[in-house]
Amino acid sequence: MLARVSRRSFITQRQAIRTIAASAVRRADPWPLPHSPEHIAATQTPKDEAKIPPIPRPNETEQSMRARLVYQSRKRGTLETDLLLSTFARDFLSTMSLAEMGEYDKLLDEPDWDIYYWSTNQREAPERWANSPLLAKLRVHVKNEGKDVRKMPEL
Repeated sequence: MLARVSRRSFITQRQAIRTIAASAVRRADPWPLPHSPEHIAATQTPKDEAKIPPIPRPNETEQSMRARLVYQSRKRGTLETDLLLSTFARDFLSTMSLAEMGEYDKLLDEPDWDIYYWSTNQREAPERWANSPLLAKLRVHVKNEGKDVRKMPEL
Protein backbone atom coordinates (compact mmCIF):
# COMPACT_ATOMS: atom_id res chain seq x y z
CA MET A 1 0.00 0.00 0.00
CA LEU A 2 1.43 3.37 -0.97
CA ALA A 3 1.67 6.02 1.66
CA ARG A 4 0.06 9.30 0.82
CA VAL A 5 2.41 12.27 0.97
CA SER A 6 0.99 15.70 1.25
CA ARG A 7 2.27 18.41 -1.06
CA ARG A 8 3.60 20.37 1.91
CA SER A 9 5.75 17.49 3.22
CA PHE A 10 7.01 16.82 -0.34
CA ILE A 11 8.16 20.45 -0.67
CA THR A 12 9.77 20.30 2.79
CA GLN A 13 11.65 17.13 1.85
CA ARG A 14 12.79 18.70 -1.41
CA GLN A 15 14.07 21.81 0.41
CA ALA A 16 15.91 19.62 2.91
CA ILE A 17 17.62 17.71 0.10
CA ARG A 18 18.68 20.99 -1.57
CA THR A 19 19.99 22.35 1.72
CA ILE A 20 22.02 19.20 2.37
CA ALA A 21 23.41 19.23 -1.17
CA ALA A 22 24.33 22.92 -0.92
CA SER A 23 26.07 22.48 2.42
CA ALA A 24 28.02 19.49 1.07
CA VAL A 25 29.36 21.66 -1.74
CA ARG A 26 30.45 24.39 0.70
CA ARG A 27 32.15 22.01 3.11
CA ALA A 28 35.87 21.60 2.49
CA ASP A 29 37.67 18.31 2.94
CA PRO A 30 39.17 18.37 6.46
CA TRP A 31 41.99 16.01 5.37
CA PRO A 32 43.14 17.01 1.89
CA LEU A 33 45.69 14.80 0.17
CA PRO A 34 49.34 15.83 0.43
CA HIS A 35 50.58 17.94 -2.50
CA SER A 36 47.01 18.95 -3.42
CA PRO A 37 46.39 22.70 -3.78
CA GLU A 38 44.19 22.65 -0.69
CA HIS A 39 46.93 20.98 1.36
CA ILE A 40 49.63 23.33 0.12
CA ALA A 41 47.48 26.36 0.96
CA ALA A 42 46.69 24.98 4.41
CA THR A 43 50.35 24.24 5.20
CA GLN A 44 51.84 27.60 4.20
CA THR A 45 53.61 29.12 7.16
CA PRO A 46 52.76 32.81 7.41
CA LYS A 47 55.75 35.09 6.83
CA ASP A 48 54.97 37.20 9.89
CA GLU A 49 54.49 34.25 12.25
CA ALA A 50 56.36 34.80 15.49
CA LYS A 51 59.01 32.18 16.17
CA ILE A 52 59.00 30.45 19.51
CA PRO A 53 62.50 30.80 20.97
CA PRO A 54 64.26 27.47 21.50
CA ILE A 55 64.71 26.19 25.03
CA PRO A 56 68.22 27.06 26.23
CA ARG A 57 70.22 23.98 27.22
CA PRO A 58 73.51 25.36 28.55
CA ASN A 59 74.82 22.20 30.27
CA GLU A 60 73.64 19.59 27.77
CA THR A 61 76.23 16.95 27.01
CA GLU A 62 76.98 15.78 23.48
CA GLN A 63 75.52 12.34 24.24
CA SER A 64 72.26 13.73 25.62
CA MET A 65 72.02 16.16 22.69
CA ARG A 66 72.31 13.26 20.21
CA ALA A 67 69.66 11.30 22.11
CA ARG A 68 67.31 14.31 22.19
CA LEU A 69 67.78 14.98 18.46
CA VAL A 70 67.05 11.32 17.64
CA TYR A 71 63.84 11.52 19.65
CA GLN A 72 62.80 14.89 18.17
CA SER A 73 63.47 13.55 14.67
CA ARG A 74 61.18 10.62 15.30
CA LYS A 75 58.32 12.34 17.15
CA ARG A 76 57.42 15.28 14.90
CA GLY A 77 53.67 15.06 14.46
CA THR A 78 53.42 14.25 10.75
CA LEU A 79 54.30 10.78 9.53
CA GLU A 80 55.96 12.06 6.36
CA THR A 81 58.40 14.27 8.23
CA ASP A 82 58.89 11.63 10.93
CA LEU A 83 60.04 9.11 8.33
CA LEU A 84 62.41 11.50 6.54
CA LEU A 85 64.03 12.93 9.66
CA SER A 86 64.21 9.72 11.69
CA THR A 87 66.02 7.85 8.91
CA PHE A 88 68.26 10.89 8.34
CA ALA A 89 69.12 10.99 12.06
CA ARG A 90 69.77 7.24 12.09
CA ASP A 91 72.17 7.50 9.15
CA PHE A 92 73.98 10.78 9.87
CA LEU A 93 73.57 11.97 13.46
CA SER A 94 76.28 9.69 14.88
CA THR A 95 78.92 11.36 12.64
CA MET A 96 77.78 14.99 13.06
CA SER A 97 79.99 17.51 14.84
CA LEU A 98 78.63 19.72 17.63
CA ALA A 99 78.22 22.60 15.15
CA GLU A 100 76.27 20.38 12.72
CA MET A 101 74.11 19.09 15.55
CA GLY A 102 73.39 22.68 16.59
CA GLU A 103 72.30 23.51 13.05
CA TYR A 104 70.16 20.34 12.93
CA ASP A 105 68.61 21.37 16.25
CA LYS A 106 67.65 24.74 14.70
CA LEU A 107 66.16 22.96 11.67
CA LEU A 108 64.01 20.84 13.98
CA ASP A 109 62.53 24.06 15.40
CA GLU A 110 60.91 24.76 12.01
CA PRO A 111 57.32 23.64 11.29
CA ASP A 112 56.95 20.04 10.09
CA TRP A 113 55.43 20.78 6.73
CA ASP A 114 58.05 23.40 5.95
CA ILE A 115 60.83 20.89 6.60
CA TYR A 116 59.03 18.31 4.49
CA TYR A 117 58.47 20.62 1.52
CA TRP A 118 61.97 22.12 1.66
CA SER A 119 63.62 18.71 1.80
CA THR A 120 61.54 17.34 -1.07
CA ASN A 121 62.10 20.51 -3.16
CA GLN A 122 58.37 21.17 -3.33
CA ARG A 123 58.87 24.69 -1.96
CA GLU A 124 61.75 27.12 -1.95
CA ALA A 125 63.60 27.22 1.36
CA PRO A 126 63.83 30.62 3.04
CA GLU A 127 67.05 32.59 2.90
CA ARG A 128 68.23 31.32 6.30
CA TRP A 129 68.22 27.72 4.96
CA ALA A 130 68.80 28.25 1.23
CA ASN A 131 72.58 27.65 1.36
CA SER A 132 72.65 25.25 4.29
CA PRO A 133 74.91 22.21 3.80
CA LEU A 134 72.69 20.35 6.27
CA LEU A 135 69.56 20.92 4.17
CA ALA A 136 71.50 19.90 1.05
CA LYS A 137 72.52 16.67 2.81
CA LEU A 138 68.90 16.09 3.86
CA ARG A 139 67.72 16.61 0.26
CA VAL A 140 70.19 13.99 -1.00
CA HIS A 141 68.92 11.61 1.70
CA VAL A 142 65.31 12.27 0.68
CA LYS A 143 66.02 11.48 -2.98
CA ASN A 144 66.89 7.92 -1.89
CA GLU A 145 68.92 7.22 -5.00
CA GLY A 146 69.94 3.82 -3.59
CA LYS A 147 66.22 2.86 -3.52
CA ASP A 148 66.48 1.73 0.10
CA VAL A 149 63.31 0.49 1.72
CA ARG A 150 62.87 2.87 4.62
CA LYS A 151 60.90 2.34 7.77
CA MET A 152 60.84 3.98 11.15
CA PRO A 153 63.93 3.07 13.14
CA GLU A 154 63.62 1.71 16.65
CA LEU A 155 63.92 4.26 19.46
